Amino acid sequence: MAVREDSPAQSPQDLPDGTRVATAFPRVTAEFFSGLGLKIKVAPVSGAAEIAPHLGVADVIVDLVSTGSTLRVNGLREVGTILHSTARLVANRDAMADGVKGPLVAELVSALESVVRARSKRYLMANVPRARLAEVKKVIPGLSGPTIVEIQNGGGAWVAAHAVVDADRIYNTITRLKALGAEGILVTPIERLMP
Repeated sequence: MAVREDSPAQSPQDLPDGTRVATAFPRVTAEFFSGLGLKIKVAPVSGAAEIAPHLGVADVIVDLVSTGSTLRVNGLREVGTILHSTARLVANRDAMADGVKGPLVAELVSALESVVRARSKRYLMANVPRARLAEVKKVIPGLSGPTIVEIQNGGGAWVAAHAVVDADRIYNTITRLKALGAEGILVTPIERLMP
């Protein structure tokens, strides 16, 4: 639940009766406010709820958020959470045992797992001195060792090391590589990571 930055509301309980709430989830929204004993007016929207307060359609929005960045970009701030949600994949045993459906479900599971696995990893590339390669391998062991590639104009003294690394240790990893003389360090997100 979010309000405009200039709103005095700090929580859902601060909203007066008659507050207009824009949402694509009218039933959940009405039940939530009813549970608080507040009488609101639901303004159903089918998308882009975050612009409703700026258009005068509503005073508050209720929407799905992941990081909250869209709220901030639109001059809104969160004042409450109605519920937390997670994605679940459910399949019945008959579908899993079916010769056609089972492999399709397994393929979907694999695709979803690859995205989840990739969230906590980054792909790191760096030019490193060949003489320090044994030490570099300790810093970026990768999934099964770093990939080492010859650099065309490296004169044999430099190689490119590529590896998948933990996202939460990326700055420490970069610092350690730089201490070993690494240059041209590039870090990119990973969309999918298959084992």
